[in-house]
Amino acid sequence: MTSEVAVGAVSAAAAAVCYETSYALQALEARRVQVRRALHVSLLGRLARRPLWLGAIALAVVGWPLQLLALAHAPLTLVQPIIALGVVLLLVLAQRMLHERIGMRELVCSAGMVVGVVGIAWAAPPRSSSHSGPWALGLVLGVLAAFVVAPFVVGVVSSRAIPAIWLVLAAGTGDAWAAFGAKLVVDELGRGRWLAAGAFGVASAAALVAGLLSETSALQHYPVSRVGPAVMAMQVAIPVVLAPLIGGERWGETALHGGVLGFCLVLLTVSGAVLTASGAISSLGEHERRRGGEPSEAQIGSALPLESAPER
Repeated sequence: MTSEVAVGAVSAAAAAVCYETSYALQALEARRVQVRRALHVSLLGRLARRPLWLGAIALAVVGWPLQLLALAHAPLTLVQPIIALGVVLLLVLAQRMLHERIGMRELVCSAGMVVGVVGIAWAAPPRSSSHSGPWALGLVLGVLAAFVVAPFVVGVVSSRAIPAIWLVLAAGTGDAWAAFGAKLVVDELGRGRWLAAGAFGVASAAALVAGLLSETSALQHYPVSRVGPAVMAMQVAIPVVLAPLIGGERWGETALHGGVLGFCLVLLTVSGAVLTASGAISSLGEHERRRGGEPSEAQIGSALPLESAPER
């Protein structure tokens, strides 16, 4: 590892600490505010009046330039996995701050993610400062954007409940879009294309905000020890897959001609998928229904009045 790559790795690790600490604090505050309809801006409006939540968002904002610094010195295939190693810190914070029970599923899947991340970091290709043309970028990023906005569209055009899994998928896809967008910002700045860099920056910010709203809605009800790793797996897996497809990075020159990267990517994806598809994600509302018929998180977003319960 060269000194330049080492700077990128340290910057990515610092960004991970910022992101995961922010994540735990956001979950803590989200559970103190009850809004009976998910994906409504009133949720962020109520949280914006809480100093601790604003501090958590500020901490995440600090992580953004650290991530850009990392991408300026190290390849995307290395930076994103290092950031994802923050899952270990997240589990510790979930247990200490949120008093969540960390079971065997979380431990095994998180261990799988860590092994996958370390393998990807070890076999990462050299950094690339190029990417595909506008048509390829537009097609791929447009597909990702469709996943980000899907829950919002369902909430507008239908009175049916928004499946819980879509909140997690939208959150993970939004973060992945923003992560890949960070590479595009760095690439364009390196070429002196300030307007293009600004456009990618605005688009990345929009993806982050949409993902934040989905994620905050999910964190009101779901254990952060399950949602966080699942979202994090998507944050890594999607940009890593995009890196050789449209990000200009070459896997053929890595260990086993990309075989190590492919295996670790599968391990990371499967570990995240197991957490996402768990019973805790699909039916966490059972305890709420037993407490008096409140809407379950598997059905949040159904056509209920836009009213909020008193803050605790």
